[in-house]
Amino acid sequence: MPSKWVCPQVFFGARFPAVWITCFLSGFACCVVIPRSLHLRVDSPLVSVSTESATFQNGSVKLHAVIAGPSDGPVVVLLHGFPEFWYGWHEQIEPLAAAGFRVVVPDQRGYNLSSKPPGVASYALTELVSDVIAIADQLGQQRIFLAGHDWGAAVAWGTAILHPRRIAKLVVINVPHPSVMLKFLNTRTQQLLRSWYIFFFQLPWLPEAFLSAFNYRVAARSLVRSSRPGTFSSEDLIGYRAAWSQPGALTGMINWYRALFRHRTKFTDRTVHVPTRILWGERDAFLLSEMAKESLRYCDGAELFTFADASHWLQHEEPARVSELLVDFFRR
Repeated sequence: MPSKWVCPQVFFGARFPAVWITCFLSGFACCVVIPRSLHLRVDSPLVSVSTESATFQNGSVKLHAVIAGPSDGPVVVLLHGFPEFWYGWHEQIEPLAAAGFRVVVPDQRGYNLSSKPPGVASYALTELVSDVIAIADQLGQQRIFLAGHDWGAAVAWGTAILHPRRIAKLVVINVPHPSVMLKFLNTRTQQLLRSWYIFFFQLPWLPEAFLSAFNYRVAARSLVRSSRPGTFSSEDLIGYRAAWSQPGALTGMINWYRALFRHRTKFTDRTVHVPTRILWGERDAFLLSEMAKESLRYCDGAELFTFADASHWLQHEEPARVSELLVDFFRR
């Protein structure tokens, strides 16, 4: 692995599309911040800001995270999607830290350096949401700013719905409100066809074998072919392959989708009562753009920003504008 990607065992995670559900489960936790030289060194020019590596714990699950920005700054938690890991937000870390925020970017459970608990039930949205609350608790934060992309956006929606008093403001990128997603899956054949992979991922072992074959060729090609040319460099893909190859990683990542059907969550109140900003790349190959506007109906106060020439991988393709919109919204 090139020297600019240095880490004891692994590197980073990955990226894809997602769908969902949600709920809550509180957990025990403690946070240990470690100098980056002892755990994760990121001296790539892509991540130029000084970072630390941290470990959070939610019950038996350990969550690796990268942290940047002033220790006394307002906390922003950024959640990656499938098949990514914290590196999916690497373009936004420096601008947010420079704006005075304490930026926390975890590898979500099942990914990269975080725990990969056995069993599909470990990846129910109740568990995923509980990880976010555990991170906030360990940081001593009653309220945090939260942003998510893809599956990370699904978890962010769920956290805001189930724990509105813990979220100051919410930003979601290219994933609709869970009620909208369910509605479109049930009523729109076009969206159902775009979501074929969700059903494929319900099979045992075959999805893992398919994605990992020939040095993760399918997974890498999926990123490249669903994004604008040049979005993912060959160096990026080296890092993704290293993350995907971690023991248990692919099964952990795919178990998010398996839990989607097997461990559903019912919401007593589906309205989002947290100030919300939705960012959407309209050339998304996985999700219909109509769902972005429809999601506004489920929010007390929300605004939508669309990008006509961006794909599902919006924060990679329009990094400066996405960073600007995050800083502007969280600063208000």
